[in-house]
Amino acid sequence: MGTPTVTFIAGNWKMHTDRDEAKSLATSLGEQLQSEGSSPADRSSRVEVGLFPPYPFLCDVGEIAERFGFRLGAQDMYFEPVGAFTGEVSGAMLASTGCRYVILGHSERRHVLGETDEIVARKVRAALASGLAPVICVGETIEQREAGNTEDVLRTQIESAVDGLSENDFEKVTVAYEPVWAIGTGHTATPDQASDAHAFLRTRLADRFGADAASACRILYGGSVKPDNAKTLLAQDEIQGALVGGASLQAASFADIVRAALAVHTS
Repeated sequence: MGTPTVTFIAGNWKMHTDRDEAKSLATSLGEQLQSEGSSPADRSSRVEVGLFPPYPFLCDVGEIAERFGFRLGAQDMYFEPVGAFTGEVSGAMLASTGCRYVILGHSERRHVLGETDEIVARKVRAALASGLAPVICVGETIEQREAGNTEDVLRTQIESAVDGLSENDFEKVTVAYEPVWAIGTGHTATPDQASDAHAFLRTRLADRFGADAASACRILYGGSVKPDNAKTLLAQDEIQGALVGGASLQAASFADIVRAALAVHTS
C-alpha cells in the first residue's frame, strides 16, 4: 500500500508544565527548528508537528504554534456538546481555541481513568461533529501481548472507535498504536512489532473503508519514542509518524525527533 505524504510528529505533554514553561517549550522548539533555515511552510509540507499542551495553556501555546507553523491539539474532550458536566471540556470549546486535533482513547484514559471502548467511540463522533480531527489511540497491555491477544485487542478497539463513521469522516482520522507496556517505561516496541501492529490495523481499516482510504490514513507509533530510536521506527513503511510523550517535554529532544522524520522523508 502507498503511504501518506506528510509525516505527523505529535507531542503529548500530558499533565506537565505551568503556563510559563508551556510557552517557553513551544517557543524553544520553534526557534530550534527555524534556525535550520527551512520555512515553516516547507517543513510542514513534509512533516506536520502537533503540540498537545494541557487545557489551560491551549490559547498561549496556540499563538506560538501559529507563528512557527505547528498544529494545536488537545489531550481529550467530552462527548456531549454542552451541559451541566462540571470539569469537562467540549469539542466546540477546543475548536474555539484553535485546536485542530484531539487525542482520544489514550491508554492512560482507558487504564487509569476507566474509559471504555464505547466512551472512546462517542468522543470520536463528537470530535468530528465539532470539526476536530481525532487521533485515536489503541494498544495492548503486556499481559494481553504475552497471552497472544494483541490482534484481538486492536481489532476490538479500532472497530469500535470507527463504527458508524462515513468515508468522509474517516478521512479526518489519525490512528496511534501505543502498546501500553511501552508508554513511559523506556521499553519500545521493536520496528517489526510496531510494523506488524500497524499493518494489522491498516488491514482492518481497509476491510471497513477500502484499501485506498486505509492507505491514506496516518498510523502513528507511540511508546517511549526518543531521538535515538525515532529514525529507525519512522523508516518503517507502515509507520507515518509518532505520538511522543516524555521526549516532547524537552525542546531539543523533540526537535531531534522532528529532524529524524524530515531525514526519513527526504531519504
